[in-house]
Amino acid sequence: MDLFEKLRTNRGPLGSHSHYAHGYFTFPKLEGEIAPRMKFRGKDVLTWSLNNYLGLANHPEVRKADAEAAAQWGMATPMGARIMSGNTNYHEQLESELAEFVQKPDALLLNFGYQGVLSIIDALVDRHDVIVYDAESHACIIDGVRLHQGKRFVFSHNDMASLEKQLERATRWAENTGGAILVITEGVFGMSGNLGKLDEVVKLKEKFQFRLFVDDAHGFGTMGKTGAGTGEHLGCQDGIDVYFSTFAKSMASIGAFVAADEQVVEYLRYNMRSQIFAKSLPMPLVIGALKRLELLRTKPELKDQLWTIVDALQSGLREKGFNIGTTTSPVTPVFLNGQIPDATQLTLDLRENFNIFCSIVVYPVVPKDVIMLRLIPTAAHTLEDVQETIDAFEKIAQKLDKGLYSKSPVTA
Repeated sequence: MDLFEKLRTNRGPLGSHSHYAHGYFTFPKLEGEIAPRMKFRGKDVLTWSLNNYLGLANHPEVRKADAEAAAQWGMATPMGARIMSGNTNYHEQLESELAEFVQKPDALLLNFGYQGVLSIIDALVDRHDVIVYDAESHACIIDGVRLHQGKRFVFSHNDMASLEKQLERATRWAENTGGAILVITEGVFGMSGNLGKLDEVVKLKEKFQFRLFVDDAHGFGTMGKTGAGTGEHLGCQDGIDVYFSTFAKSMASIGAFVAADEQVVEYLRYNMRSQIFAKSLPMPLVIGALKRLELLRTKPELKDQLWTIVDALQSGLREKGFNIGTTTSPVTPVFLNGQIPDATQLTLDLRENFNIFCSIVVYPVVPKDVIMLRLIPTAAHTLEDVQETIDAFEKIAQKLDKGLYSKSPVTA
């Protein structure tokens, strides 16, 4: 069979819907300055789909730092991979400040979060080692685990009994191969908003020998007294052996970092193929990240404002009878009963008639007959935004319960 012919006949689980979804449900274009209210297909919409948790995307100090760095350095500096010719004092300064902020001895800058997680896993383990990972781990973790040439075991989401059972299996396997065990989980799970039970995982180190790698993309900057993440929030940051986060959420930028003991970071620095063979992170992004980190440290009111909005949104939804699961983070899922055609019409109604833009998740990401609307509150939102959204959700829920979305198409 011709390779391209196969691609034409099998578009994949998402691509099979592209003929009607593209440009509206998938690959939509939000236009204008990054803010709670933006333009979608020429209309003003209240937006709950941006991971701009602390509102830094258009913070004046951030915009000024980005612009000045771009004017001074351009996007080409430094040229080459860091191991060859792309290292600078600014890169090392950012690594040092990130390590101090997340309470780890050392840190390494990464160009991208997704690529970084894959490469961290690849570098840390060999075919003799065993990976044990949470069933609801992000796609970057799943893909990293797929690259592993050794054994891997999956434990039920946040189920410590399941984790303990898999650790028993992993221990027996590692004893036979002479390998080690790496446990992988997340600080905040980006769909459900659940926190990983990091403190309970760390407690299992008293019974089993393993190292813990945590992806805290949604926890960095939002969780913990200082914003150092979910480990700080749960009082177990010291028990996290390898801490990862991206700049794409609270930092509203591009890039990522991994933090650990000096020897581990030094090993990763010389063995992470995605960094060794990639151009160094451009200077404006590095200097911009330094400014963003400074604001995380010096302006706790940003995180306080975020949680004011989070608490108002989540308590308001619960009071109106909405099921938002067990989230204890800013990520706010709203679970409704309905099928994919209902979800399509409901989303159209929200966007066209209520001017509310949020992400929609359907099967197979969630079970059949479940619709999940995913809201991301930010420090830039207002309490008025929250009330407007809750009012709109009440109305669409009533329509859904009456079966109106199944009976007739929505018109704007």
